[in-house]
Amino acid sequence: MLETNAAWAEQAPGLGGPARPSRGTAVVACMDARMDVYRLLGLVPGEAHVIRNAGGVVTDDVLRSLAISQHVLGTREVVLVHHTRCGLAGADEAAFADQVEQAAGQRPPWPMRAFADVDDDVRESVRLVRESPYLLAAEVRGTVYDVDSGRLRTVV
Repeated sequence: MLETNAAWAEQAPGLGGPARPSRGTAVVACMDARMDVYRLLGLVPGEAHVIRNAGGVVTDDVLRSLAISQHVLGTREVVLVHHTRCGLAGADEAAFADQVEQAAGQRPPWPMRAFADVDDDVRESVRLVRESPYLLAAEVRGTVYDVDSGRLRTVV
């Protein structure tokens, strides 16, 4: 990857412009490797902040990042992108915690945040963003990306 980056950097223009996303948007998405968030949303670097984690769930750290994105860098729109066939859908929280404990010698202090239904999880994530007292988001949209068709659909 470092060699690929070196070759890319020889040809790529610098991105030294303003740090404020030109579309005023922050995206929270799952870290799933099948999702090219920039391409599926039609974005290019510099247009949006993209925050990714397992499941694209709204955690305290996601809220921290969104607060910085909004208060310091001027974003106002939040787009949540979950997806079909997610590894967290139907996962066993207790089994995961047991597995981590067995490997690491202690249980994780945070939940896995598994869910049964992706649409319900999107609605819950939208609710958490909308109800956060730290955010200024004027618009919050929840979507699901279908990994088989490539289509994005709005849930909320």
